[in-house]
This record gives sequence, structure tokens and C-alpha cells, in this order.
Amino acid sequence: MQEKRSAPVRSDAQRNRERILEVALVELTRSADVPLSTIAKKAAVGQGTFYRNFPNRESLVLEIFRHEMQQVADSAAHLVATRPPDRALREWMDRLAQFAMAKAGMADAIRQAASAPGGPAKPGHEPITSAAEMLLRANERAGTIRPGVSADDFLLAIAGLWQIDPRGDWQPRAAWLLDLVMDGLRARSPGQ
Repeated sequence: MQEKRSAPVRSDAQRNRERILEVALVELTRSADVPLSTIAKKAAVGQGTFYRNFPNRESLVLEIFRHEMQQVADSAAHLVATRPPDRALREWMDRLAQFAMAKAGMADAIRQAASAPGGPAKPGHEPITSAAEMLLRANERAGTIRPGVSADDFLLAIAGLWQIDPRGDWQPRAAWLLDLVMDGLRARSPGQ
């Protein structure tokens, strides 16, 4: 039996989908109950286009979550290829903080979507864990962080990000917290 291949997505259809996701992220961060028609209108797409991409609120919310998480994860490889490992890790931590704040702002919408009966499952965190692991191993090979730090250790160390209020001036607090974690990760000379 031959597998059915999906047709490539037209560039205008891809732009529409991305625009819907961008608008929805902003609107759902403001209010978990924003009408989907408002999102479609602000994204400048018709209802048919909107519902072809996202048949219900749950699929939209969880796709935003998955899409944003994948973008953060994908940025790790680019950073490692274009920056020294320790700088790549620290810049990636900033991108992760931005994701965390957007996710926190959408927490109500995500909770509602994930708890909907028969709705889609919440995406796992595997892309973030894999990206963190790649960055940590690059730093370990370069000798810029202490050996043996796992992605789980790292994610536990930065878990304070999820305690910061995304509605306030969160950037200075997040930067301080991530600098503190980065200092803790750095390799030390014997006797230090």
C-alpha cells in the first residue's frame, strides 16, 4: 500500500496560517476568551480560511504553544553554529524566557484547551529538552560549563522563570535570574 503524500502548502496559505498564529498569540495572551472571529478579523483572513487552519479554539491554542516552542528549540542550532557555545546558551536562555512569558500570558487559554473533553493533547516539551541538551553538550565540549549538567537539571534551575509575572516589567528580573543560572553553570578551575 502506497503512502498518501500531503500536497505542499501554498505560500499564501502558509502566510495566512502564520499571520493567524501571530495575531492569536497576542490576543489570547490578553484574554483567553477572545472570540475567534476577532482573531480572524485582525489577521485579515476570512472565517473559512481561519477554520480550515484551526477547526476549534483548542487546536489554535495548542498549535500556538507547539509553534512557539518549536521556534525556540530550532533557534538553538543556529545559535550554536554562529556564536561561541556559552554565548549561544545565554542568548537561547533569553529566547526561552520570552517563550515562558508568552506561555504564562496564555496560561488560561492553554489550560482550557488542554482540559477540553476529546480535544487535542498538549504538546510535550521534547523540542526544548533536546535543544537544551545540544547547547549543554556544546558547552561541555568547549569547557565553558561544568561537566555532567543534564537538560533536566538545567530546566529545573531555570524554573523560576515561570514564577515571574508576565504582565509586569519581567525582562530585568528574567535577565538577572538567567545570569545567575549561567554563572552557576560555568566551569571552575580546581580550588575555586
